[in-house]
Amino acid sequence: MVFLIVQMKKSYQSLEVNSIYNMKKVIHRKLGNNILHLSLIFLLTFSISLSAQDDVAAGKALFNANCASCHKLNKKMTGPALANVETRLAEEEGLDREWLYKWIKNSAGMIKSGDAYANKIYKEYNGTAMTAFPQLSNIDIDNILAYTAAVPKPPEGGGKTEVVVNPASDTNSNSLILGALALLFALLAAALFLVNKTLRRFADEKGVALAEKPKRTPIWKVFVENQFLVLVTVILFLLASAYFVYGYLSQIGVNQGYEPVQEIHYSHRIHAGENGIDCKYCHSSARVSKHSGIPSLNICMNCHKSIAQVADEVQAEGIAEYGVNYNSEIEKLYKAVGWDDAEQKYTGVTKPVKWTRIHNLPDFAYFNHSQHVSVAGVECQTCHGPVEEMEVMYQYAPLTMGWCINCHRETNVKVKDNDYYTKIHEQLSKKYGVDELTAAQMGGLECGKCHY
Repeated sequence: MVFLIVQMKKSYQSLEVNSIYNMKKVIHRKLGNNILHLSLIFLLTFSISLSAQDDVAAGKALFNANCASCHKLNKKMTGPALANVETRLAEEEGLDREWLYKWIKNSAGMIKSGDAYANKIYKEYNGTAMTAFPQLSNIDIDNILAYTAAVPKPPEGGGKTEVVVNPASDTNSNSLILGALALLFALLAAALFLVNKTLRRFADEKGVALAEKPKRTPIWKVFVENQFLVLVTVILFLLASAYFVYGYLSQIGVNQGYEPVQEIHYSHRIHAGENGIDCKYCHSSARVSKHSGIPSLNICMNCHKSIAQVADEVQAEGIAEYGVNYNSEIEKLYKAVGWDDAEQKYTGVTKPVKWTRIHNLPDFAYFNHSQHVSVAGVECQTCHGPVEEMEVMYQYAPLTMGWCINCHRETNVKVKDNDYYTKIHEQLSKKYGVDELTAAQMGGLECGKCHY
């Protein structure tokens, strides 16, 4: 009987397990189908999103290569603004994408055909004909229109979009660590105080007498009574004072690291570094003059007549890393030269810019840029440091007499293909018994070369 009951119980448990297993199997199958369906939906959505992003990215590249020289997205330049241009033309003029295809590929033909809106745009922009782009396919134009449609509208009232920079989390982390350490030291001090108090109370209860601390002779008294120690200290103090006074006086007139704030911020890092602009394009007088010269603002306008705003990522980097709003600095340039960016013309109202000089040699020291740049072929970075990495220009070298002398002693004169130095090089090479001459061996250490 007991055996039958045990067997029935096992059979029931087996049946229950099988039922649960089959139920789980059905649930798992349904769950697997649902997950598969959701995965397919997510994959299709993600693919469509990626495809749209690819269209916008391709459109941005095509826009920058073909359109950006004459068009901005949210304001007029040589041509009209192009943000949401397809939607605006459809709503205001009733023009479709087919019209845009024809206009972009052959604008002159559209004007000659008598198209009303084509002639309206042609007259509005003073008869400036749009460049034809027959090489662009319809798909290329679709991508460009996708990019112009994806650009957010500027804030109302003509304001600028502000870039909000989140505060760095490092500051909060450091504050928490310092707070935790301060709390730990406070607890440790309190624990030591309680331990000392407990031990003293325990000693009083047991009648243990605490030894009194022996009286110490004041250190100043020991010092005064030792005459040798006083003499040595005075000598060391005088030598140290002379050393520091000499070092202080030697730094008078040495402005290494001088980094003034200019009226208009200019980033050498962006211009000379990222954009690779040659130093002598702006400082052209360095080739032929004693001074390198301060570039005129007209040189800046050679580029910034068309570049009124920097890329969003550059603007965000400038605010986050250096606290500089590059677009505001370009507006200062426009105000100084009297340029109306909206009308694309000069107003005639100018304002001088007060630049602060960074590198300034004493009047008794003579230095000629053209002699070093054009004749000697010295790179600008030799004296001015890694200018292409400087966000704010500063004095890299000390420009002291010793620094110049060391350079003359270590630098070989470049005489190859230089007839000016050929004869004197041959004579001095025999005199010194060397193959290459340094600037010092050619008279570069004579006082009259720099002081007269």
